[in-house]
Amino acid sequence: MKVTVIGTGYVGLVTGACLADMGNDVLCVDVDTHKIDRLRAGEIPIHEPGLESVVQRNVAAGRLRFSVDPAEGARFGLVQMIAVGTPPDEDGSADLQYVLAAARAIGRHMPDYRVIVDKSTVPVGTADAVETAVREALADRGAAIDFCVASNPEFLKEGDAIDDFMKPDRVILGVEDQRAEQVLRTLYQPFQRNHERTITMSRRAAELTKYAANAMLATRISFMNDLARLAERTGVDIEQVRRGIGSDPRIGWSFLYAGTGYGGSCFPKDVRALQRSAAEHGVPLRILAAVEEVNESQKTVLVDKARAHFGSLRGLRIGLWGLAFKPNTDDMREAPARAILEALWAEGATVQAYDPVAREECRRLYGERTDLTLVDGMLDAVRGADALMIATEWKEFRSPPFDDIRASMLRPVIFDGRNLWEPDTVRAHGFHYGSIGRP
Repeated sequence: MKVTVIGTGYVGLVTGACLADMGNDVLCVDVDTHKIDRLRAGEIPIHEPGLESVVQRNVAAGRLRFSVDPAEGARFGLVQMIAVGTPPDEDGSADLQYVLAAARAIGRHMPDYRVIVDKSTVPVGTADAVETAVREALADRGAAIDFCVASNPEFLKEGDAIDDFMKPDRVILGVEDQRAEQVLRTLYQPFQRNHERTITMSRRAAELTKYAANAMLATRISFMNDLARLAERTGVDIEQVRRGIGSDPRIGWSFLYAGTGYGGSCFPKDVRALQRSAAEHGVPLRILAAVEEVNESQKTVLVDKARAHFGSLRGLRIGLWGLAFKPNTDDMREAPARAILEALWAEGATVQAYDPVAREECRRLYGERTDLTLVDGMLDAVRGADALMIATEWKEFRSPPFDDIRASMLRPVIFDGRNLWEPDTVRAHGFHYGSIGRP
């Protein structure tokens, strides 16, 4: 099947590469000439395990191509997938200008029937707006061409996106046209050979489903972080509580870890956008307001612990392990590490930071600073440091050389924002160990 994917960001590139890997003929379109030139040269602009090999394999096979021409994209694919960004507007609502621009471009250039698919995370009613934009563009041409708009939200986790796409736990199709439904079922059938994973619903239900899923996961994180504060005050280990409630099948194990809060491109943006959308309909989502409040305060909990321990952080040197918002990505959008860095600088501290892949992204965000040194290894980050802070749970941090770390540090102090280790183990090596929700 011929598929056009509009947008070569995280969602668009993964979607295009995976569809091509399953034998489809895919054209990815983006207005960013530099990005398209890099992709044509075999360079991947994002860090996602396994993506580079999938892209290169399908480019070599001729199933995956890249273009900057919206007209070429509209003419190419029976399926037109819109996977452009929906950045937050000033009021927190999702900015739909790129989605609607893509819709209008399709309407201006499509030669015959098209199934237009919203892959972007969008508010309820966006499919209606896309349909209107396409109809208006067709009217301007004086063309009477049939089409259908569907909602097909993505559920990709950064760091596991290839597996998530190739082996989906569900495929949500918001579609209200039998012809379009059959096209999309055919497109996704190879990804669900073992058993049917497609769930069909209205377009509006599909749009709300994506926001609801992310909001629920964010809620679980903030709930555990709230409980962690209580656990600390009452001398309870939040890890024991996690195991106790996670064993209940009605609750389960996912997203129950206390830490320094959630970040990334999805949860913060989507929680705010859902709140804004609800407010526009006169339905304040009070739980989500609390979720966001807890999360923002949680991002600087390590700095609060350090201040309580040292009194003042001015002049201190802090080692920081982890910059990305989660492992296996270089994405620092709304990462807790950013809040930690900025709070430490405001307190007059300097930082030596290490991350396996996100150092260049950090340099791009903050430039060259006298109070920030980006180092090449774990031990480099703690050399001469007054304290170590851990913001991201990379696997290489799980079994560290504690004796070497202590020997390298000025003072044996660790503030662990991801509860990587057992407190007794760390303290047995002579460290002061502050974690999240653990005595």
